[in-house]
Amino acid sequence: MIRRTIVFGVLAAMAGVAATAQARVPEIPYETYTLDNGLEVVLSRDVSVSTVHTEIWYKVGSKDEEPGKTGFAHLFEHIMFQGTKHVPEDAHFKYLQEAGSSNVNGTTSFDRTNYYETLPANRLELAMWLESSRMGFLLARPSFKETLDNQRDVVKNERRQRVENRPMGMVMEVQLENMFPADHPYHHEVIGSMDDLSRASVDDIKGFFTRYYAPNNAILVIAGSFETADAKALVQKYFGPIPAAPPIVRRAAPKFQFKGPRTIEMEAKVKLPTAFLTWQSAAMYQPGDAEMDILSAILTDGKTSRLHKRLVYDLKVAQQVGASQWSLMHAGLFEISVTPLPGKTLKDVLPLIDEELAKLAAAPVEPAELERVKNKIKTTFYSGIEQVAGVAGLLAQYKYFTGDPGFIGKDLARYEAVTTESLQSYARAFLRNDRRLTVTVTPNDKAPIMGRVKL
Repeated sequence: MIRRTIVFGVLAAMAGVAATAQARVPEIPYETYTLDNGLEVVLSRDVSVSTVHTEIWYKVGSKDEEPGKTGFAHLFEHIMFQGTKHVPEDAHFKYLQEAGSSNVNGTTSFDRTNYYETLPANRLELAMWLESSRMGFLLARPSFKETLDNQRDVVKNERRQRVENRPMGMVMEVQLENMFPADHPYHHEVIGSMDDLSRASVDDIKGFFTRYYAPNNAILVIAGSFETADAKALVQKYFGPIPAAPPIVRRAAPKFQFKGPRTIEMEAKVKLPTAFLTWQSAAMYQPGDAEMDILSAILTDGKTSRLHKRLVYDLKVAQQVGASQWSLMHAGLFEISVTPLPGKTLKDVLPLIDEELAKLAAAPVEPAELERVKNKIKTTFYSGIEQVAGVAGLLAQYKYFTGDPGFIGKDLARYEAVTTESLQSYARAFLRNDRRLTVTVTPNDKAPIMGRVKL
């Protein structure tokens, strides 16, 4: 029996958008319902394509890990592909490739873990079997300990490649540890620490899986060519019997305000220095999030962007400059990174960045400048949902972060509603010098490859 909380909808109207905004919202039909065991299901049928894409989002990421037990969510991203009670070791990819899969992977972030595959439309049942088997029967495989030990080594080697043996590989770790307090879910990196991965026991790992990788902590999205009744029957057949886990009680993210300015100096085996300027900003889909996205583009997206034009093109003092808004569930971070050209120093470029930020706070941007960025955002948005995989990922993201798979209209409306005045307001509120963390990395041939903090 299905506990029905069905919502039929079309991602269409952009309520509240200014009359001048004429952007057409893509029409993406969807239906959502919930199984008795708590699994949330979103179906988006499109018979104009010949494929079907399935995607499962588990509501678990590095933010759910306990101190001393980090890296577990990312470790499971690897373990989940290694077989179950029903699927032999390393056969997951083999079955999908033999069925003609064109897109299969998994990713882990601070807030969620997802697994997905795109298949010919007539192979939906294979995807349902594989995904349900690793949800319900991963721990039942006899050789789970051997798989754990093997994949633990794989992840530790990945950390060596991405962090320990990579120039400036420790920068993000330093940023997170300083921007967020020790009791905050985002205090540590997604990949976790080497020590935590080494000492994790089988019971630790199994306990983490039992708690979080359950139907009542997951969202299943099916998008593409399928018959709705058939898809529902397959979902019930393969996922319905899997029992729910006990309700999850998560630790609250403490409210905080980073106080600066603070500068941390690092050294690494690099040829040129680099600076990373970071501020606390808006969380995902919260007020100011769209403005900070747009501000990052105004500053560094394209040759005519403010920082690129001035530092790289006009004054020729920087090799690269970039800006980005990290939008997470409980917080946001805004970052600017800059690398001077050979012969130039950070002292040459950082005051210029300060001048451009002061201009953003002092006067509204030109309307044409804002419109250029809005148009590019819309173009990128539309291209991202041209394939069923993009549609499925977006539906899952909206369902998880907002509770509404039909959030697309409101999402686009956020950007349309941004004004030159609101940009100025949020630039003043967030990009303050007294709330900035600056991490500098200077060349030192004797420093570790990954870099070290100067004492």
